[in-house]
Amino acid sequence: MNLQAKLTLGNIMLVVVMVSIISAINLAGEVQQHFDATLERAEVLNPVATTFVRQTLNSRLRSPIREALRDPDLSNDLLDLVTDARAILEIAVVDPKTNEVWADSDPKRIGKPSGPYPDFKDLVLHTGWYAKLRVLSSHESYYQLEQALASGGVTVLYVRVIIAPALIREDIKPMLTREADLAVASVAGAICVTFLFSAIAFRPLGRLRRQLDLVASGEYEPEKTAAGKPATDELSQMASKVSLLGQRLRGAQYEVSDLRGNIDRLLQDLEDAVFIFNREGGLVFASGSVEKFLGRNRGELARQLITTIFPPATPLGLLIAQAAQTGRPVRNRRVPVAAAGEVAAGPAIVLLSADTLETLPGGAGSGSGLLVRLRDPEAQRKIGRELQTADRMAAISRVSSGVAHEVKNPLNAILLHVEVAKARLARGETDVEPQMEIISREILRLDRVVKTFLDFTRPVDLKLSNVPVGEFADEVVDLARPQAEASKIRINVVQEAEGVEIRVDRDLMKQALLNVVVNAIEAMPEGGELRFDSTVTEDMAEIRISDTGVGIPPELREKIFRLYFTTRKEGSGIGLAMTFRIVQLHDGTIDFASEPGKGTTFIIRLPIAV
Repeated sequence: MNLQAKLTLGNIMLVVVMVSIISAINLAGEVQQHFDATLERAEVLNPVATTFVRQTLNSRLRSPIREALRDPDLSNDLLDLVTDARAILEIAVVDPKTNEVWADSDPKRIGKPSGPYPDFKDLVLHTGWYAKLRVLSSHESYYQLEQALASGGVTVLYVRVIIAPALIREDIKPMLTREADLAVASVAGAICVTFLFSAIAFRPLGRLRRQLDLVASGEYEPEKTAAGKPATDELSQMASKVSLLGQRLRGAQYEVSDLRGNIDRLLQDLEDAVFIFNREGGLVFASGSVEKFLGRNRGELARQLITTIFPPATPLGLLIAQAAQTGRPVRNRRVPVAAAGEVAAGPAIVLLSADTLETLPGGAGSGSGLLVRLRDPEAQRKIGRELQTADRMAAISRVSSGVAHEVKNPLNAILLHVEVAKARLARGETDVEPQMEIISREILRLDRVVKTFLDFTRPVDLKLSNVPVGEFADEVVDLARPQAEASKIRINVVQEAEGVEIRVDRDLMKQALLNVVVNAIEAMPEGGELRFDSTVTEDMAEIRISDTGVGIPPELREKIFRLYFTTRKEGSGIGLAMTFRIVQLHDGTIDFASEPGKGTTFIIRLPIAV
């Protein structure tokens, strides 16, 4: 059933309901009016009948009450009262104790019991229209309106006006027929008017439906309107807007097509293979080195399901299926491409990343698809080695920039004292022992500087092994705890890298972190807090060492990793430079953030073991 039919049917039902309600209200009013009229007539007749009874008794004072009430004239008077009132069945004079009829508008009822019946006044004044309709439908329900006649304070008889509501129904029948005819005519007229109105009012709706069908089919033809007759009603205006929307959708389709082609060309030269799947698991986009990884032309993969391209029977397909089902992202996971015993068409091992594509705000559903990226670990490692070489060259330049200063000072001292010794010898003075002693001391100092630099730059044979990040951080904390407690420093440890391993030379990296820890402890001579945090960010493990010490002044921040640079008299200037070199040897990075008076945080980032 289309919208027009639903709206038409709804209008018809509304009209029927309204006519039914109006008819019911009119019916209730008519019923109440007849009941009120009957009550009014009964209330008039009851005192009149009582007067007739009293007159009869007064005229026959010597006769017993029962004998006196059997006067035929009384029955005739009561009958005359009932004759003109259709709803009043009879007027009876009854014994107050036995309800035996002593006189009646119907002489045949004399001597028989009558009542008592429910009070008619309560029915009229205190019940609703539904209860009155039920009374009208009953054939054997009677009501009364009675008046007592007393003598000496004692009730001697009752005068009862007995009403039969079924007789009221006969009076209401013509009115019911009239109301029914009027209701049928109203409903029929309303249906005709509604159909006519629907045909006229919903004509623009049909035009709008055709426009939407064109939009859905991609045929975005503009709506043709009569010249000089712009759309004025809401539906016609909406149809015009739908037509305009269709034209814009056509333009957007062209733009999306161009954008897709540009993205395709952009990703074509990448080493990575990129796949985008929709919510149903069908392939929407594939670019990059697809053939290199799967051994299939990407044109063959169009619209295939994710389970067809990456079968769940393979480790790669199983991991992608789990990511699609749970919505949990995968970051650079090292995964075999083929199942055990099978030969992969491309690299045997790939680095897998999978992310759920979220819908726009207000969109339906929690995710609209899956983005899968495959990378070759060997190509990644090659690029990484090139970057590491450049970083190490920059690091060597940064760390060794203080060596020239350390070599220049003893050379200047040696040259100066050589000149002094030459001058004294030229004047015939032979005592140059102080100058020789200074020259000798500076030569030893220069030798020590050179040896330190040679030790610093000598290649190191790393003994690499996989080490859990949390366990490694706990070992450093245990080594630092005695010195920290002696300096009244609290240690706080936060571990958020459970299950993650790094590949390092355990002892060498431990020494590198201890150099940072010792500097942090010495920066808090009055005590404070030393905090260790371990976290994971993408493919790097991160260890943060924070203190609440004096901080590093801005003018010294560019120098702290230089060899021989120190701000303490007893310092060697080697610790942080050695830490910097060790972290570089492990393909990691070290950085810091400091605020004078509040403390310093060193951040060491190391690659996750794969």
